[in-house]
Formats: sequence, structure tokens, C-alpha cells
Amino acid sequence: MKTLLLSRKEIESFFTMKMCMEAVEKAFADLSAGKAVMPQRTPIPVPDKHGLALFMPAHVRSLGALGAKVVTVYKDNPARHGLPTVLGTVILLDEETGFPLALMDGGFLTAMRTGAASGVATKYMARRDAEVAAIFGTGVQAFTQVVAVHEARPLKKLLAYSIDDADVRKGFARRVAEKTGVEVELVDDPAPAVARADIVILATSASEPVIDGRWLKPGTHINGIGSHAPATREIDTLTVRKSRIVCDLTSACKAEAGDFIIPAQAGEWSWDRVAGDLGDVVAGKLPGRTSPEEITLFKSVGLAVQDMSAARAVYDRAIERGIGTEFQF
Repeated sequence: MKTLLLSRKEIESFFTMKMCMEAVEKAFADLSAGKAVMPQRTPIPVPDKHGLALFMPAHVRSLGALGAKVVTVYKDNPARHGLPTVLGTVILLDEETGFPLALMDGGFLTAMRTGAASGVATKYMARRDAEVAAIFGTGVQAFTQVVAVHEARPLKKLLAYSIDDADVRKGFARRVAEKTGVEVELVDDPAPAVARADIVILATSASEPVIDGRWLKPGTHINGIGSHAPATREIDTLTVRKSRIVCDLTSACKAEAGDFIIPAQAGEWSWDRVAGDLGDVVAGKLPGRTSPEEITLFKSVGLAVQDMSAARAVYDRAIERGIGTEFQF
């Protein structure tokens, strides 16, 4: 047997958000049904380099998706090294023999599967008539978030806010418009943008809240994906208290989601307010929304089942198309 090596460029050439969302939705359903094994991911901080390494194994049995991802988050990479903030490598194993089927870029895959989770959440939790979205952040992850949300709820307008340079913001708007056809308005004040939005997407690297719960109109759906450390948050306490909350996995959020950990430790909110996990929503065990006026919040810290399901989908389609380079260790 040979191992398939897949580069980012090769994966980008054929792997669509629709493919990714289908795989990720299946992974969440399997997680709910007990058909997946996923140990808690292991973080290794590298504080003197402003970095974090995460080791994430999983096995989604129904998909034959076994393996692990190593992902790093180094905030100084773009400015100091000309590298993306997030880098990743995925190894996919044959579940019958343990043989390494593939090694593939995990950076693009991470952005895609994180977007896909929000897309799946939007499918089940946003109002069906939602058509205007507001996004905080204009980076790589923000782009795949918009693509996924548009896949779930076709958007007529996107209001984009960030503290990035003007050129970055304009480039983001151009890419979104070219990819989705959605009209993009770059805004300088987030409050009126949130007030106009049916869907709010938080995809920042902020350590303090960027949203105020007073801005939200009834019926808004929120995807919070930027913060994934106990001491950081991008969602304020009022928003958390006003929302029906669904986690990608509650146990993972209890370990990593500062958006919830901080208000819980302050006695301003409690974990029994979490409605449940996205897998249970996908499986039909739990409603994603209980009324048109309800504010819903999906919080994602990222799960290895997302990576492995996406990696398996990439591998299967690469084999079908004859894409990638075979090699032997």
C-alpha cells in the first residue's frame, strides 16, 4: 500500500463547502449516536512564541474516518514569518490495518470544517427567512464562515466589520462577492450592523467581547467560533444570557470556551442553561430553535470528528479523481 500526499492547492481544487458540510453533519449525528470515538484534544501552549499546538484524534466508525490532526495557532505568523496564523497537518489511517492512507494539509481543511459546522448549525437553528448576515472578522476563517452560512441560508446581504487594514477588508469583500454573489457592505460601526442582521458570525481573535447583547434583534442566530481558550471571549455576558445555546460539544466548551467559562465563574450564568449539543439537534433529539423570536447561539471550539470526517471525504474524492502524489515511507 502507498500513502497519498495531498497539498492545500490540490484539496482546494475540488473540495467544496457542500461536500464538507455533508461530511461534518454526518459526523455530528454519529457523535450523538455514540458511533464516534473522540478523546479530549491535547493542547500544548508555547507562550514565549505566542503559539499553541493542538493534537486532535478521532474515529468516526460509519465513515471509516480514523486519524488525527495537529493544528497550531501562532498569532505572530503573518507579521513575522509570512505564514498563516493557523497551520495544520492531518493523517488519515486505514481503520482495518492502521496503515497511513493519507497525509494532507490541515490549514484549509480546518477553515472548511469550522465553517461547515457553522453552516450545519445555521441550517438547523437560523430562521428560514434569514437573508442578512453580519460578520466580525475578515480573515481566512471569516471567509469560509460566510460561504457555509450562505450554503445553508442564501444571503442577500453581508455586513462586514473588522479592525483589519482597509486593503484586507476590501479583498475579503471582493472574494466573498466573487465566490457567492452576495452583496458585501463594509461597515465601521458594528452596532447598527448587528441590529440589521438575521445571522451574526463572530470570527475574531479578540480576547474581550466584540458584541453587545443590546444590539441583537429578536430571532437572530449567532455563530461564535473565534475564541477557544478559557481566558478569552468574543461574546458578552448579556448575549449569552439572552440566547438559546447549542454547543458543538458541551464537555469541550466547558474546557475551552471562555465565552461561557468567564460568566459562569463570575456567577452571572450557569451551564444548565445550555440546551444541548449540535449532534443532538442534527439527530432530531433536540430542536435548534423553539420560536421565531428566540435568539439562538451556536458555540464551536472545534472537534476532531469534524477533521476526520472532512479528511475522509477529501481522500475518497481524491482517489476518484486521481489527485495527489503517492509515496512510501
